[in-house]
Amino acid sequence: MSHKLSILDLAPVGVGQNSTQVLRDSVALAQRGEELGYTRDWFAEHHGMPSIASSSPEIIMAHVAAATKTIRLGSGGIMLPNHVPLKVAENFHTLEALYPGRIDLGIGRAPGTDQATVRALRSFDAANFAQDLHELMSLSARSFPPDHPFASIRVIPEDVKLPPIWLLGSSGASAKFAGQLGLGYSFASHFSQAPPGPALASYRDNFVPSERFPEPHVLLAVSVICAETDEEADFLAGTGDVMQVNLRRGQFSPLVSPEEASKRVYTPFETALIEDSRKRSFIGSPETIRAQLGAFARQTQANELIISTLLYSPEARIRSYELLAEAMEIDAPASPSST
Repeated sequence: MSHKLSILDLAPVGVGQNSTQVLRDSVALAQRGEELGYTRDWFAEHHGMPSIASSSPEIIMAHVAAATKTIRLGSGGIMLPNHVPLKVAENFHTLEALYPGRIDLGIGRAPGTDQATVRALRSFDAANFAQDLHELMSLSARSFPPDHPFASIRVIPEDVKLPPIWLLGSSGASAKFAGQLGLGYSFASHFSQAPPGPALASYRDNFVPSERFPEPHVLLAVSVICAETDEEADFLAGTGDVMQVNLRRGQFSPLVSPEEASKRVYTPFETALIEDSRKRSFIGSPETIRAQLGAFARQTQANELIISTLLYSPEARIRSYELLAEAMEIDAPASPSST
């Protein structure tokens, strides 16, 4: 059975690597993903993290779109509290005009950073998320009533629409809202401790068909490390183990190599933390991944899996996506579509 797969790229930065090369590696990954038949390539928005070079997903999207032909490029996501809705609308109208039919707008409600950086971003109250999203969509469609103070505002370029909108969630809080608005929904299984089932059911149960999404579309984010053998995959995953421990300590250090990670000695608490994190990951050979990830896809009935692979080596990361495409019998490349 073939599966629809996509890429979630955080532009990981390792010790001794620089962001210029990391962003070039993101282009290479997108190009290889396009060749393999991955549907879309999304870029996260994180701020103040030396281990992640993706702080401006819309800029990376434009750069990668210019170097590819068919793969869809998206934000995974734009963290709406960090932005005024009009500027988001302008950015994504522009992207849609430059690369028609190839852009996705994934939107989240978390700031994606620490509190000091939140203040520097002048981040808005996430409690206003619904209002801000309504403003974004109404500005784009010019659907405010005549007496609204924004009724006369034009989003330029104005001869295009916003690309398809996906709401991102990790706890289910956005699921019902996404369904009611007829949007796509992406659940962050790669880091959420909440099981995806209740959120996906809420989204589907409350779904109202829309022009962009006549049917509900679930995009499930999962963490995958695929290598030639289970042992090699386990070794490569050591990089992520160290990252999890560092994050718990409040350290956002660049990723260490798996060789360096293998030398670490963990406390019982850190070992438990790593084991818990690995429960939300799929790590192994193509045969192992095919069995485990295939069962997960069938259980959740996700329309699509979007894959996050955090590895120190860019070559190992591309190889993981290659082996995964083979293991999951990815569909052949096709022309772009919104879903």
